[in-house]
Amino acid sequence: MLFFLPHKSIHKIGFTATKKIGNAVKRNRAKRRLRALFCEHSQNLKSGTYIFVAKQSIIEVPHDDLEKDFQKVLFRSKAFLND
Repeated sequence: MLFFLPHKSIHKIGFTATKKIGNAVKRNRAKRRLRALFCEHSQNLKSGTYIFVAKQSIIEVPHDDLEKDFQKVLFRSKAFLND
């Protein structure tokens, strides 16, 4: 899940994972995966505040499927520069 608030000069990013994901190891892995995807796509994103909320299935999903879902969420929120 993504919460995106566009701002022209603000760059803020937050990653969160609740205890529903699992223990601390699983929650940290989920946030690391989201951070890595954000770093890959950050140069193509608009300025603003991004809050990423990890869902339970993030632990088992392969990287390619996770990246497709990540891009789909960013596209729906109109966060890409070329929108």
